Amino acid sequence: MIRVAILGYGNIGRAAEQAIQSSPDMELAGVFHHNDCMNCIDADVVLVCTPTREVQKFATLLAARGICTVDSFDIHGQIWSLRSAMDTVCKTGKAVSIISAGWDPGSDSMVRALLMALAPKGLTYTNFGPGRSMGHTVAAKAVQGVKNALSMTIPLGTGIHRRMVYIELEQGADFKEVEAAILKDDYFAHDETHVIAVDSVDALNNVAHGVNLVRNGVSGETHNQRFEFNMAINNPALTGQVMVSCARAAIRLKERGEYGAKTMIELAPIDLLPGTTEELVRALV
Repeated sequence: MIRVAILGYGNIGRAAEQAIQSSPDMELAGVFHHNDCMNCIDADVVLVCTPTREVQKFATLLAARGICTVDSFDIHGQIWSLRSAMDTVCKTGKAVSIISAGWDPGSDSMVRALLMALAPKGLTYTNFGPGRSMGHTVAAKAVQGVKNALSMTIPLGTGIHRRMVYIELEQGADFKEVEAAILKDDYFAHDETHVIAVDSVDALNNVAHGVNLVRNGVSGETHNQRFEFNMAINNPALTGQVMVSCARAAIRLKERGEYGAKTMIELAPIDLLPGTTEELVRALV
């Protein structure tokens, strides 16, 4: 049995616990909070379910001890930097870190890679939502003066999105100052973003989300190849499940001595699944 611990117990941590309990080859090694001592964690692999901007700090401490980690880091433009930093730590500590293991980045990244293999020339559009973005919501909540927040992603087509950010203000907070801080945050600075003050965020909250991936491209010299992938999901439930599947892959890589940091497009799909190679090939190929 793979002993899996959870660091952080918000929406993703709770969903990950359910996925661990449902896995035939895993057992829960404990749930830990951000202020717990990292040396107290005894597990084969730790799911780092903290806010994205805290991932590297905790994953580094664990990997240095030889403990594998999985995270759902979701700032696309910083993924390679995180991978590079974690790769060095993991190779020294003889651990494996699967980074950005959510559904986007993560499983959607694997779909994009497959579609590019099917049609090497072309364009892929990733359209999110409509739905709640957990990373954007956490970023908005962290802004000084915000009591509670909800960030909704609205697809406009061809990979362009609108961010609707609903906030409850702390008593005495200035809306214009809060709005300006949200708009300059890297999570929001690259998209059309609207910040709206409301009396109750809970009255609006819904963790549903989804994605529509479309690639139009060329296979060989044949044009007009079109592929489409759609899903409608519960956001934290899918993220937690993807992280748990990646925990399995991390242990298999470590057993083979393949230490270092990996993104999901670098993983063999078979390593994500329970069962032997023979069982999976017979069932899936």
